[in-house]
Amino acid sequence: MPLASLIGRWAMRPFSKALPPLGDTERAALEAGTVGFEGRLFAGRPDFDVLAAMGPNRLDEREQRFLDNEVRELCRMLDDHAIDEAHDLPPEVWRYLREKRFFGMIIPEEFGGLGFGHHAHATVVARIATVNVATAVTVMVPNSLGPAELLLRYGTNVQKAHYLPRLADGRELPCFGLTSPYAGSDAASIPDRGVLVEREIGGRTKRGFLVDFDKRYITLAPVATVVGLAFHAIDESRPEGERELGITCALIPVPQAGMEIGRRHHPMDSAFMNGPIRGRQVFVPMEWIIGGEPQVGQGWRMLMECLAAGRAISLPALGSAMQQTALYVANGYGRIREQFGMPVGRFHAVAGLVAQMSAELYASDAARRFTAAALDKGERPSVASAILKVQLTEAGRRAVNRGMDILGGKGIISGPSNLLGVAYRQAPIAITVEGANILTRALIVFGQGAVRCHPHVLDEMAAVQAGDEKALGKALMAHGRHVALNLWRSLFGAPVLGSPPDDLMHEARLIARMSAKYALTADLAMGLLGGKLKRMELLSARLGDVLAHLYLASACVWRYRVEVAPEMLPFARAAIRLQIDEAGSILRDLYANLPTAGRRVIGALVLRRTAHLAPLRDVQLLELAELLRKEPRIVARLAPDLSEPAAGGLLDLMHAMELGAKLGEGTAALNKVLRRTNSLEEAASSAPDPELALAYLKAADKVIQVDDFEGPPRDAQGRADLRPAAAVAAAAPPGQPAQPPSARPPERTIPPRVPAA
Repeated sequence: MPLASLIGRWAMRPFSKALPPLGDTERAALEAGTVGFEGRLFAGRPDFDVLAAMGPNRLDEREQRFLDNEVRELCRMLDDHAIDEAHDLPPEVWRYLREKRFFGMIIPEEFGGLGFGHHAHATVVARIATVNVATAVTVMVPNSLGPAELLLRYGTNVQKAHYLPRLADGRELPCFGLTSPYAGSDAASIPDRGVLVEREIGGRTKRGFLVDFDKRYITLAPVATVVGLAFHAIDESRPEGERELGITCALIPVPQAGMEIGRRHHPMDSAFMNGPIRGRQVFVPMEWIIGGEPQVGQGWRMLMECLAAGRAISLPALGSAMQQTALYVANGYGRIREQFGMPVGRFHAVAGLVAQMSAELYASDAARRFTAAALDKGERPSVASAILKVQLTEAGRRAVNRGMDILGGKGIISGPSNLLGVAYRQAPIAITVEGANILTRALIVFGQGAVRCHPHVLDEMAAVQAGDEKALGKALMAHGRHVALNLWRSLFGAPVLGSPPDDLMHEARLIARMSAKYALTADLAMGLLGGKLKRMELLSARLGDVLAHLYLASACVWRYRVEVAPEMLPFARAAIRLQIDEAGSILRDLYANLPTAGRRVIGALVLRRTAHLAPLRDVQLLELAELLRKEPRIVARLAPDLSEPAAGGLLDLMHAMELGAKLGEGTAALNKVLRRTNSLEEAASSAPDPELALAYLKAADKVIQVDDFEGPPRDAQGRADLRPAAAVAAAAPPGQPAQPPSARPPERTIPPRVPAA
């Protein structure tokens, strides 16, 4: 008997117990999408030639023209504070979005859409989000997981011909209902049910489903004209045990008998539309099922396949936009705002934060762009998409938090001149949707990665399910060679495969070495813990995080090669060092927490030759911060999607920065005179170009000021009247209107300066 068959016979029983049969929903999730460079990292063999072969992001002429014209024009229509106060987009913005087909970016031109690629789609969302997140969400949802993509991939020709042109030009506004009150992250367990029935309609008998459903958190639901709906289809005429047909997706026109729609949630009081949808005995004929009757029960597979790509686009674009805006704001405000006689950005505590933000942005945006390039080449990397969703939204939240720390009091006063307050409030939204980050980290990144990305586990599972002893033996023998190779490379060094840029050869060696150590660690964890690892979510989350940091570090190598921007070398190196250091730190924590005897010895062996890994030194962080202060083109490279809004604090800062760039180093002398004279005019008169100097000082002063609003009314003695507004109005003399708390839109008020003594 061949050795493979002997090994397979010996291993079949224990492996059958360790690998329980997959359910249909688990199988659909695992089989969705493709495996990209993350698979090479998981195997411990990153090949930098494969990385380079992905090539740069590309925009065609139409896409570039749309960004330069329609997107720029849209951003100049958006006032972040006014939209936030109104809790809705202005009518002219809704009209513009429809007219310019923002809702049809992913719909091919043959159906009246724009037919954009993934990179263009993500860039549009990112640029809008740097100005106003609510508008970006409104644009991204019809182009993300929902009716348009489902129709494109699975719809019948009749459904495509009817809906796609109407979705493209905005005559139809879609939403998609998946989440239920009792099925959030566990979306496959939705309790919504549709029973197969026949109904007499217009003299004809129609087959369809009577559906009861209760959905919440549905973006665009309050304004939607067509509802995508996921429900469990049931055929009660079948024998017991065969009645569940599976999750099914349908399109329901609005209004519809039995469906309640129009009420609204307020996610962190954001202005984008979001609300519940409820239905009782809603009849859904077969022609409303996406793909028709053959696709009944295939909804979960559809959703997982779409999500494999969708997770990599919209929410990562929002996260990147938050990072870009926060970096620009923190760096710019740090140059304008002075305390203790010097710009706050020169204080090491502030400079270190700004530098850290820049290095994180370089890495996260590299990963986002690299994955967009993969998508545009036809890949659908499900594990990489989950990595991006977690890493980019978390990075966006960290960047905004750091920016708020730097802004101090300026950051916490709401009003038109606030720079990051709205983004700070909305950051948790991106963290929560499309698979909450805590779930995605703990269960999806490594849970899917261990099966999809590992070079042998999927073969082993298939052999066990088929009862094929010889195939199992072959897979186990290959797996053993794989472990031995990564053990050798972990102990004695891993070769660099391919040809990374010469400038980053040292960093590429670090990535290769850490990848081998990670691959060995993943195999040790799975081998020592078996099926228990799935329930030990703190450990599996760490394993997923290491893969994520390796993916971001590798993307930095790709970005530096394709951008051909030598001035960005310090940021590329810093970004990679941060990611590799974080990966090493997490691996050390993982070994410290393995519930296995000898874990310290195993960890010491695997992690040998990593003691030299260290985070960026203070001097390196300060060098990055100095480059950001002196080189506006570097900030522009790091924040290429930053757009100009209609009004508000960001526009004020842009104006002040533009004038400051014209003055150059003269701003320091101006501020010194201003501190002495306390007069904008006197300080400006001391400059070689007084007119430019005065314009800058006024613009800088506008950035520094914060908003104030009307307070409670005061009585004749000047004391605040704290009675309820209705009581104040009732007590007012006849004919004299009571003073409302805020009778006008918020306005900036600047107190007069105290004359110099």
